[in-house]
Amino acid sequence: TNQWFLPAVRGDIPPGCAAHGFVCDGTRILVFGGMVEYGRYSNDLYELQASRWLWKKVKPQAPSNGSPPCPRLGHSFSLYGNKCYLFGGLANESEDSNNNVPRYLNDFYELELQHGSGVVGWSIPVTKGILPSPRESHTAIVYCRKDVGSPKMYIFGGMCGCRLNDLWELDIETMTWSRPETKGTVPLPRSLHTANVIGNKMYVFGGWVPQSAGGEISAPDGEWKCTGSFSYLNLDTTEWIGLISDCQEDKSNLLPGPRAGHCAVAVGTRLYIWSGRDGYRKAWNNQVCCKDLWYLDTERPLAPSQVQLIRATTNSFQLKWDEVPTVEGYLLQLHADPPVPPMAGIPGTGLPETSVLSSQGGCSLHQSPQSLPSIPYPEMKMDHPSQTNNLIPNNVQVSLSSNSKAEGKEKVAAPEHKVTQETSKNHTDATGFKESNAPSLLPVCTSSAQTSANVGELHDSDKQTVNPDASVSSTVSSTQTMVTQQAVKTESSSTNGAIVKDETSLTTFNSKSEAAETAHVTPSTRVNTGQTNDSHSSRAPQRPAPVKARDRRWYDVGIFKNNSAVVSQFYLLPEETLNINSKMEGADVPDYRLLKKQDLFPGTVYRFRVAAINGCGVGPFSKISEFKTCIPGFPGAPSTVKITKSVDCIHLSWEPPASPSGNILEYSAYLAIRSTQLQENPSQLVFMRIYCGLKTSCIVTAAQLSNAHVDYSSRPAIVFRISAKNERGYGPATQVRWLQDMKTSGSK
Repeated sequence: TNQWFLPAVRGDIPPGCAAHGFVCDGTRILVFGGMVEYGRYSNDLYELQASRWLWKKVKPQAPSNGSPPCPRLGHSFSLYGNKCYLFGGLANESEDSNNNVPRYLNDFYELELQHGSGVVGWSIPVTKGILPSPRESHTAIVYCRKDVGSPKMYIFGGMCGCRLNDLWELDIETMTWSRPETKGTVPLPRSLHTANVIGNKMYVFGGWVPQSAGGEISAPDGEWKCTGSFSYLNLDTTEWIGLISDCQEDKSNLLPGPRAGHCAVAVGTRLYIWSGRDGYRKAWNNQVCCKDLWYLDTERPLAPSQVQLIRATTNSFQLKWDEVPTVEGYLLQLHADPPVPPMAGIPGTGLPETSVLSSQGGCSLHQSPQSLPSIPYPEMKMDHPSQTNNLIPNNVQVSLSSNSKAEGKEKVAAPEHKVTQETSKNHTDATGFKESNAPSLLPVCTSSAQTSANVGELHDSDKQTVNPDASVSSTVSSTQTMVTQQAVKTESSSTNGAIVKDETSLTTFNSKSEAAETAHVTPSTRVNTGQTNDSHSSRAPQRPAPVKARDRRWYDVGIFKNNSAVVSQFYLLPEETLNINSKMEGADVPDYRLLKKQDLFPGTVYRFRVAAINGCGVGPFSKISEFKTCIPGFPGAPSTVKITKSVDCIHLSWEPPASPSGNILEYSAYLAIRSTQLQENPSQLVFMRIYCGLKTSCIVTAAQLSNAHVDYSSRPAIVFRISAKNERGYGPATQVRWLQDMKTSGSK
């Protein structure tokens, strides 16, 4: 929501302290040491269970081969696996806290954690090689290459009477210290900076640096200043790459200002930077405390999973997809076969009236503040936060690439970045930023809340309730057979219940990969977005390019802030624009507001794909899903499905379709069952009819459930389908995923 809140904590609340060690292990936080007051340091260890906001003071066992860590500040405290690694810091040699005698440390400790809560104790590992020199206010990170399983801890910089910029490596498996040789320009000596790992890169930002022009290591009484310089170290090649230099001017305030003592955290591929202070050594009374929050997108977002169908009508789809963390919006596109309006008198196929039917199982993407006009900037791209959270960057000039080979890769050696600024206005003019694989740094708005769609789940439990969502449809085959999926309400005789939202996992009749569908597609487009009151912000055209021997044109449905959309139209580009845009990389396109809209046709197959957008641009597209609009005259899908669990059976009930299109003659309920066909093709679900009749409920016996297939396409679930029949035949079916606990699903 980009909104701060103050949790009501309880338990052994630690005293306020500075320059402590801090690690996050799942939903628990461990805090060690720090300065409680001037000259008085701590070596206490506290644990916070963030799921309950409960503090607890823990007392680790002392090491068998030495004393426990002494009170200190400015140390590093790093987590890898079930162990924390403590290095260095600053201690007070004097027993009198008013008489501070600093002693720089280079001792090294290992703290073993218990699973979930609690700790075992300290140990002093026996290391080989030369230890790093004593220091405080340094950084330490742990990185493990994917192809080489040996984790390494890297220590950079710090303070020992003067600033340092040396890099040290510890092989955690062999406990061997070494100094790796690096390439590129090493950042200035610094302390109170931050270092974070994203992918194979260690991003170093800010800190205190020498004020001398040459940047040489200063004497103990030398002058220093805060910096806003920003670099990263490629941990695979040990090459330093500078992103923001110390002398780079920022007159427009589009970059984070110089600071030290700030904090930074990586969430996925995004780096957040918060607070800190700015100033000079000679101006202690004039130091400025920062209260701004920035974020850096280091690469384009990954491809979302497939588009899922929630509801299909004769001329619209209600769609959803899984959220992708830390994105600003989603670009949804469709490709339509030549529409053939349905002819009167041709009945729908509906669900087969046999005891078994099969279908292909389908697969199943966050949001961020808006952007204002882009301003060229030599090395980085940033966005300044707005005071309101709008739908997605208002002005986005995006170079779209539907070739998924670039997924998750970043090219920054020769950065070509742009800067985008956000203000508190709601702006709808079209300018924008151009996609780059290089990082993009943006400040975060924290003044108001945003709501994103939460995808929940229904577990196999006696006391759980799910509020039903809209019903979901998806095409099962190229016939007019439809499947609708919706949330399930599971009840028991008890009135207690936990409300959870549906975890939908769409069944589609086609899940082709993007690589197979688009062998050579490199379209590029300018996406103009504006704020609306709709579920999506605005739409913009896509420049498609020819694919193989055929001309496969993808059209923009729109750019959506959340991971859902109601689609009834898409935008058409003039033929001459299509021809120009397929040849010219930077060609302008007409304002999307001036483009013609095309309505969806009944009984027509449409292919959908979606891509996530962040500050670096548009990521690769998802796999393709195909859905078919309904044909008039058939009944809608049953709704408000409920499951009530008993000791030896379950009770399945539903409401009649909202649009029966005549008299309902019967209902059919189906259960996905185990079969040899599933072993050959796990995505090809096989269903057995377990009920046929006029009632809107049925009993599913334990014997029937024992033969059920547990679908693992997302969370483990037993799958049901329910459909209604009128004079013309069966309409779309409602598909229900009844989520199972792992123990339960494993026994079925």
